[in-house]
Amino acid sequence: MTDARHLSAPVPPGGMIGILGGGQLGRMLALAAARLGLKAHIFCDVADAPAFQVCDRHTIAAYDDRAALIDFASSCDAITYEFENVPARTASVLAGLKPTYPNARALAVAQDRLEEKSFLKSLGLGTAPFAAVSSAEEARTAFAALGGGPAVLKTRRLGYDGKGQAKAASAEQAAEAFESFHGAAAILESFVDFSFEASVIGARGIAGDFAAYDPPENQHAHHILKRSIVPGKLTGAESDEAKAIAKTITEALNYVGVIGVELFVTQDGGLLVNEFAPRVHNSGHWTGDACAVSQFEQHIRCVAGWPLGDTARHSDAVMENILGEEAADWLKLSASGGALHLYGKSEIRPGRKMGHITFLSPRTGPR
Repeated sequence: MTDARHLSAPVPPGGMIGILGGGQLGRMLALAAARLGLKAHIFCDVADAPAFQVCDRHTIAAYDDRAALIDFASSCDAITYEFENVPARTASVLAGLKPTYPNARALAVAQDRLEEKSFLKSLGLGTAPFAAVSSAEEARTAFAALGGGPAVLKTRRLGYDGKGQAKAASAEQAAEAFESFHGAAAILESFVDFSFEASVIGARGIAGDFAAYDPPENQHAHHILKRSIVPGKLTGAESDEAKAIAKTITEALNYVGVIGVELFVTQDGGLLVNEFAPRVHNSGHWTGDACAVSQFEQHIRCVAGWPLGDTARHSDAVMENILGEEAADWLKLSASGGALHLYGKSEIRPGRKMGHITFLSPRTGPR
């Protein structure tokens, strides 16, 4: 892999931040860059990407188009991405041309659930018990090895929002689930009897400085995040532990940028890491309205080599995703008293994230 380049000085106002991916996260990153007087160049492989509506430049090309990547990089002072499944070759090409954050190792670990769980375990962090599965017979054996209780089989790569996952209540169901993945490498995880789900949004700068936002409680519907609530149910000590977990991960990866760490909170208050995302995260959208510096601005600050911003919230918040047909009620949503964010997507599809709305109230305490 080509040696990565690093910023020698902060990117000044007027500089260009390259963003791989043109979805809603890329859109909000571009808007955050504009707030700081920075420009954004979006690279995406689809012609109607929502981020194109708010950026200074855009390129439509395949992620393996080397010539397009080189031309894209030539316009940028630093590069980042809005999704973790950036092809390894794409990351390698760009990292050899311009400072690219987060680094290739963070991408590689996050793209493979087995690598991710093994990495987390190596740091002494709690996770659900797990085992690699590459055949139906291994699925049966793994189910027994994990105690014979309920489990979840997941593809090692490319699953999100519940895709590439199947529950298994027996060894035979685990084997059948593997067969349904058509031979894709998988990981079997013991089912966690958790009290609730939480997450922490952390940020690490180029100099190694770290900051984190208050961890929200997250509520899901059909495996898709529906609502994030701040303050959540974590105690002060649990909140500090969650932030320490995010810091441990970023330090081990020599990470630069914002990271989202998803957590299961067990019945006795223990914290287990479900997964991490090497990017801005859906459960951090509330920061755009409840904090002086949003997760999106924070990420741009990191990538551009600026100082980290203040992560304190000035308000309590409830962020709700607007999914599928809910977006058709945009006029009603606009009069609901919340801060409405619509993503400019041209087509409504069931379960598709079309926007979000954040309801604020006076801050009730330190957490």
